Order: sequence, then C-alpha cells, then structure tokens
Amino acid sequence: MDEPARPRARRLLFVLFTASGFAGLIYESTWTHYLKLFLGHAAYAQTLVLGIFMGGMALGSLLSSRFAPRWKDLLAAYALTEAAIGVLGLVFHEAFTSATGLAFGAVLPRLAGSPAAVIAFKWALSTALILPQSVLLGMTFPLLTAGVLRAFPDRPGRSLAMLYFTNSLGAAAGVLVSGFVLVKAVGLPGTIRIAALINLAVAAAVLPLARRHAASAAQPPQGEPRRDRVLLAFLGVALVTGASSFIYEVAWIRMLSLVLGSSTHSFELMLSAFILGLALGGLWIQRRIDRLASPVRALAILQVAMGVAALATLFAYGSTFYGMRWLLLNLHRSDRGYALFNLASSGLALAIMLPATFCAGTTLPLITFHLLRRGRGEASIGSVYAANTLGAIAGVFFAIHVGLTSLGLKHLVVVGGALDIALGVALLWSVPAAVVGRRAPLGLTAAGALAVVLSLAFAHLDPVKMASGVYRHAHARYSEEGFSKGTEVFFQRDGKTATVSIVGDPEKHTLSIRTNGKTDAELTMVKDLPPDPDEPTMILMSAIAMALHPEARTAACIGFGSGLSTHTLLGNPRLSRVDTVEIEPMMVEAARHFRPRNERAYVDPRSHIVIDDAKTFFSTRQEKFDLILSEPSNPWVSGVSGLFSDEFYRLVRRHLASDGVFVQWIQMYEIDVPLVVSVLKALEANFTDYVAYASNDADLLIAARQSGRFGLPDPGPLMVPFVAQDLERIGVRNLQDLEVRRVGTRSSWDGLTSAIHTPMNSDYAPVLDQGAVRTRFLSSDAKPLLVFQKQLFPTVEMLSGIRMPGSVTAATAGPYFDGGRRTVEAMWLRDVFLGRTSTAEKVVASAELHDHARGVSDWMADCARRPVPLTSLVRVLQAMVADLTTDDLDAVWWKLSSSGCPRRFSAQDRNWIALLHAIGRRDGARMAEAAQQLLAAEPDLGATSKRYLVAAGMLGSIAQGRPAEASELWARHQGSLGEDPDLLLRVLVARSERQPQAK
Repeated sequence: MDEPARPRARRLLFVLFTASGFAGLIYESTWTHYLKLFLGHAAYAQTLVLGIFMGGMALGSLLSSRFAPRWKDLLAAYALTEAAIGVLGLVFHEAFTSATGLAFGAVLPRLAGSPAAVIAFKWALSTALILPQSVLLGMTFPLLTAGVLRAFPDRPGRSLAMLYFTNSLGAAAGVLVSGFVLVKAVGLPGTIRIAALINLAVAAAVLPLARRHAASAAQPPQGEPRRDRVLLAFLGVALVTGASSFIYEVAWIRMLSLVLGSSTHSFELMLSAFILGLALGGLWIQRRIDRLASPVRALAILQVAMGVAALATLFAYGSTFYGMRWLLLNLHRSDRGYALFNLASSGLALAIMLPATFCAGTTLPLITFHLLRRGRGEASIGSVYAANTLGAIAGVFFAIHVGLTSLGLKHLVVVGGALDIALGVALLWSVPAAVVGRRAPLGLTAAGALAVVLSLAFAHLDPVKMASGVYRHAHARYSEEGFSKGTEVFFQRDGKTATVSIVGDPEKHTLSIRTNGKTDAELTMVKDLPPDPDEPTMILMSAIAMALHPEARTAACIGFGSGLSTHTLLGNPRLSRVDTVEIEPMMVEAARHFRPRNERAYVDPRSHIVIDDAKTFFSTRQEKFDLILSEPSNPWVSGVSGLFSDEFYRLVRRHLASDGVFVQWIQMYEIDVPLVVSVLKALEANFTDYVAYASNDADLLIAARQSGRFGLPDPGPLMVPFVAQDLERIGVRNLQDLEVRRVGTRSSWDGLTSAIHTPMNSDYAPVLDQGAVRTRFLSSDAKPLLVFQKQLFPTVEMLSGIRMPGSVTAATAGPYFDGGRRTVEAMWLRDVFLGRTSTAEKVVASAELHDHARGVSDWMADCARRPVPLTSLVRVLQAMVADLTTDDLDAVWWKLSSSGCPRRFSAQDRNWIALLHAIGRRDGARMAEAAQQLLAAEPDLGATSKRYLVAAGMLGSIAQGRPAEASELWARHQGSLGEDPDLLLRVLVARSERQPQAK
C-alpha cells in the first residue's frame, strides 16, 4: 500500500472501533434491561451485567493474550470476532425469551425449597445468556490493537491511546442513543439487533483493510512475553486501578441518583458521563505518550491525582443539589426544557465524575505502552486489559455487596481514593531517584495522605439533602435559608438497591419513608391529627381487595413501603396468611419507625415478609393466592415499570386463584393519560374485568379478576372492627363512601384504550419506562381519568349497570378526594331544594354554586312572580344528577313538579329539564331524544353547551346499545364543537365507531 493511504487506513480503523464501542455499550445497556426483567431489580441487573460483561471481557482478553501472538492476520481475526458478535446479537432476544420462559415455567418452581439454588440458577442462566458475546467483545480491543501496531508500527503509544479513546467515545454515545432513541423507537429486540448489524458492518469494512495490509499485519511479533516481576507488578497495577475506578462508579451512581433521580435515563446519563471521562483521558494522553521519558512517573502522578479528585467529589457533591434545584426552578416544563434538563443532568454527572475518570482514562494506555516499550510483546495488551477488567469486577462486587451496606457512600469513596493514592505513591517510589528526584515521592506521599485524612475528617454527606428528592420538589420543599428546612432524618442506610431514609416533619407529626430521595409512603403518626394524603391509598388498597373478595383466605402484597397496606389486610381475621414481598431489606428495617401504625405487619403470626423480587417470588411457589396487591414504587423508577407490563400480569394471572382479585396501584401525578392507558391495555389483555377506584385526587386503584364480572363490593370486610377503624380515619364509613370512589369499570371505560393511541406496556417495548421520567419532569398528570365519567353524567352507572347502593345518598366528604366533596355538595343542594336543614354547606367550594342555589330557592318560593332562572336551575340539577341516588332525585323531581313552577317553563325549558330528568333516571333512550331535540331547537348554542348535549345524546344511545345513532350524532355536530374534544367525548366517539357488544 502507498504511504499516503496508510494514515487514512489507520484513521478508518479508529472510526470503525468507535462504531464497535457504540455497539458494545448498546449490548451492556440493553442486557441490563433484559436481565432486570429476569432478576427483578435494576440494581441487581446492573451488578450482574457488569460482572458478567467485564468477566467475559477479561476472559476474552486473556484468550487474545495467549493466542493472538501466534495468529498471522490479527485484523482478519478481529473482523471475524465482530461478525460472531453480530450473529449472536441477532438471535439474543429469541434465546432470552425461550430460556427465561422455561426458567419461570419449569425450573424455578422445582427449586422453590432452596433460595440459594434459585439465586445460583438465575445467575448461571444470566451468565450463559450474555457470557459468549462478552468473551468475544473482550477479544476485540487486544486483537485490533495488536493488529494496528503490526500494520502501523510507528507511534505505538498514540495508536494505543487513540483506540482506547475512540472505543470509549463510541461507548458513551451508545449508552445515550440506545436509552433515549432506540429502545423507544424499536423496543429492546430492535435495539439489540441494530447493535448486531453494526458489528456485522464493522466486520465487513475491516476485512478489505485486513487483505490490503496482509503483508505488514501478518508479521509475527518480535519476541515472546517474559513473565517476570515487572509484568506481574504492572498487571497488579491494572487490576487495582480497575477496582478503584468501578468502586467510584458504583458510589457515584448511587450518590447522583439522589440528585438526578433513579430512573433508567438517569443511569444512562451517569454511565455515559463516566465513560466519556475515560475517553477524554485517552484522547489527552495520546498526544503525549510517545514523548514521555518515564511512563511510570506519569502513571504514578495521574494515579494520585485520580484518588485526590475522587475524594474531592465528597466535598463537591452537596453543590449538585443546588444545581438541580436551580434547573427545576428555571427550566420551562416543555419538551425543549426536558432536553435541556437531560443535558444539564449529564453536566452535573460530569462535574462529579470527569476529573477522576479523566485520569483513569490514561492508565491503561500508559501501563500497556510501558510494557510494550520494555519488550513484553503483544500478549501484554490482552493481559493488561484482562487484569483491569478483573479488577473492575472485584470493585463492583465489593462496592455493592460489602461497601455500600457496611461502609456507606462516604467511606466507600474514601476506600477507592486511598487505593489509587497508595498505588500512585508506590509506583513513584519504584522510579529511580535520578528520574523523579528525592523530594517528589515524599511530597506526593504527604499530599495523598493529607487528602485521605481531610476527607475522613471534614467531608460530610448531608442526609437531609440526600433524602430531599430535589429532582422532584424544588419548589415545594426548599427555601433560600435551607434545604428542606425543619425536616429531620431519623434513619438513613445504603442498601444494595437504594438508599433508604426515614424523614420526619415535627410540625405536622408525619414520617415518610424514601428510597433514593423519593417518598414511597408518608403517615401521620398522631391518630388525632388528620391523615396524610398517602394513607387513603394504602388503606383502601387492602380494603377494596377484601370487599371485592370477602371469602379470601390468602394474600400477597408486592412492596412493603410503610407496611400500612399489610397491616390493614391483617385486620381481617378471615385471612390466614399474608405474604409481603420486598426486594430491599432496608425498607423493612426503616419502616419499623412507623410502629405502631403498622404493628400487625411485624407481630401478627400470619404475616410473612419475604425479601425477594416479585417475579421470582411467584415463580418459585406453586400455590395460588386469593388476593394479590401490587404497590411498587413509581413507574419512572428504573426497573419498576416491569411490574405494570403485559408479561408481569400474565405471571400474576397464573398465581391468582380462579375467583381471585388482583389490585394494582398507579399514580395519576407525574404521568399522562396515554401512559396509564398503556397499562390498562396490558390489564385488558390478561383479565376479564376490572374496576377503578380513586383513593384520593392523585392515585388510582385498579382491581382486576380473570373470570366473571365485578358487582358491588361486600360491606362485610369493611365492618370488621380493625379495618373499620382504619377506614373511619380516611372518611370511609359505609359502602356508599367506597362507591363514590368508583371512577371506572372495564365496561364503562370500553373505548378508552382505542381512543388513546399508545402501545401496550410490555417488558420488551417498555412504553412506561421510556415515557414516565419525561412526564415527571413536565409535571403532567392523568387526573382526567378520575373525573371524566362522573363529573357531569352518571356514566359509570349507565355503562356498567352497577348502581349506587341504598335509596338515600349519605356519603362522607373524605379528605383529599374531590369526588367525595362533590357528592356531599350534591346532598346539600338536594336538601336546599327540598327545604331541609343541612349541615353540609361548608363543603360547597363554589360561591357561584351558592348563588345558583339561592336563586333557585328564591324562585321556587315565589315562582309566580319571578322569571324562570333556567341557567341556575340547570346548573343546580347538573350538580346533583351524577352523584345522587335515583330515589333522591325522584324526590327532587317530585318537589319541582308539585310546586307548580314548571307551568312557567317554555318548551325549551321543558326540554332542558327533561334531559336532566332522564340523566338522573339513567334513562338512555330519553337522554338521546332530549339531547337531539335541544340541539335541533338551539343551533346557535356555544361550544361548551353543545358539547354537553352531544355527549349526553351519545351516552344515551350507547347505553341503549345503539352506537350507530351515537356515531351519526357525532358526525352531524363534531365540526361545531371546537378542537380537542374532552376525554369523555373521545371515548364515546371510539365506542360509537364499533359494533355493539353482545350482552
């Protein structure tokens, strides 16, 4: 090959190795997604993927170091290795689904009696799935490096550093592109296949280069490596620096999770920042490495600098909370703001990681270059890479399984920093004094020791900041005077999967349990004080499950939280066993601070707390449960969205008794309607019926069953003394109080999933995981789902056939639930209309409604001399017809008709009253007729009134099983209703476009 072409060929190899690194980190990132589906938690998956990935790479590097010197054409060997990686990547998804399906269905149930055997099998299967590709990936760097050095022997240090830089740069980009673009666009299978195609493309591009450089690349190495003390010593250096670097990575990712949030995207930003630092270190050293008189001296200084920079992060860490607070206070909650938020979050991660990782990025090129210069041969490339990755494995496993739980974050970072400083000092002392002088080693030793001492003595990780959840509540909880002023942290421990805190507010007498700063549950600890907004959710989750299945004997609860849900279940003496599954032991330990509010969860002999992930828990047990409650963390938390997926519901269904009830919590805040609908689609794919209850204005409880239909709940379990005490506290005193909270059923929400065009949430197309962190930033909500069928019409009753129990409406305005207040408001209007004394006036929030009620009351007292206040009358009746029983409404109609006042009505007035009467009677045929009469008689109505009439007419027709009539009504009027119809209309339109269902 001519000389001008040689630099171009070398640059092309650098570009191709960038693509290889891009694909390699797609594998690591995507394997984490896959294995957290099998292992049950992202933290465990990340640990295992890192361990197997790095272990496989170490093995591949060792194989390369042993056999590569004997191979003539290393570039061709590299191309074949890339091709093999690509082929395995193309079939990975099918191999994974087949293997894990067999594991969950056949193997794990047979290992139920041995938790150790379950863990061993899961780890062994995970290893078998990703180890072959990992070994091949580990071979790529040594093969290509040695091949480049043979083909282009000039400036070997620069080639080494450039290959390290380009591969790392591609890896940093691969993490981000796969996490933010590919998984969302093509799902996990598509993402991993794209990586495979990249590998195949790299192989195809390298083969012609290998043939072109066959003569130079085929030259055998000049000498065999000598296994002497120097080689072993520097392999030890590579091992230790690998261990310290990954100790930092684990510690920093946990620390920054408390600042950025523990979402999948946050992890990807942090991992990318870590790798980018390594890449920049490689880029910096590549221009200098060939000119270094003493690579060991440079390595020693950089090693100490890395340790000191890592220790400095303990002092800088507190400022990142203020940085995140500033971002949330100043960024617009828009898609552009979200992009800037991710960019700035990456900047915060870089601010912590970059100085130390920059130094870390220089170490491997320096160690390898030094050994090559000393004649250790090509084998040293693979040996150094293998030693470094083995150290990384040791660092990861020590950090997660020993360091986090035993040392805590601060001391874990200090251990890593002390390792690097000690290593750098030892290296510098090994350099001849003629090269470094006599004072340099002493000065470096003193400086390193001082940095460690200062870190131990003065570095402080503020527990209040760490528990603050700043990435969510910058506005609400912080003042300029202090972070979360007035709160106290009573407990904070670093578990393997999360940092768990108990935070108290002395003024409100509340305690909250938080994982990585996110509140998972909050309770008021003084019973005489009003409950916290979380309490209705935890209490009603258990109460609804028991009321829908009063004969239940066994229950499983996914997620311990505060323990209140388990405590409420155990208030029912009919239950013989309650298993609570919690993956993080520190949650159970921390929740003891809530005693006695959760006492039964700890002391009742029927209570069994199991530390495990939910999928393994069910797969290793043969029994079926009467009740299964799923109360995990918010779905934007990494790994949690898998508990809202089609595949998980399929697993739950297998372990639910034939008449069993499954209850799923999902928040209506920090989420949007399409994401909730993606969960509903997964539920509909696996259960024959479901019913949705609002526990408060921000949380939804969905009860599902796999056979039959839900009717009214049984009041018996609600009357059990211990359960009744808990329900009384949240304002649920009778069955009506529960039914007021029924905001949807499968039959009434039929059409919702077709009206909202979003894919079903699946393990392999994780719609929820990909979208929830964005809606968290945007402060989106899905609260329309709690009101769209109950605010103006009794839609749930008309489309499900389930009526409010009792003849007289006697509900309670429970705390934090506007639907209860609305019902009590309707009761007050009823009493005003009927001339009764009422004590409920204080719950009526609207002064306008007060005025309308007064106007109607005055008119009925003297309607002969007053004009008909139609607007006020319609507004008052609208406020009653959706929430009162038909018997109550009959009394209202009787009072109105017997007063003689309707004689003053015009024909149009009568049509309006007839429509409202039909709505109150749940008379679909009359609703449709009256609505169409009004629409025909009043063509100039405003869009709001017309939309109301169209919805009433369509609802009446659909309730009568006449969707074609509803479709015709919509077609006739949709052009005059304005843009963006409300959710109820969208659902009615979707239903009107389908054939009527058989009844």
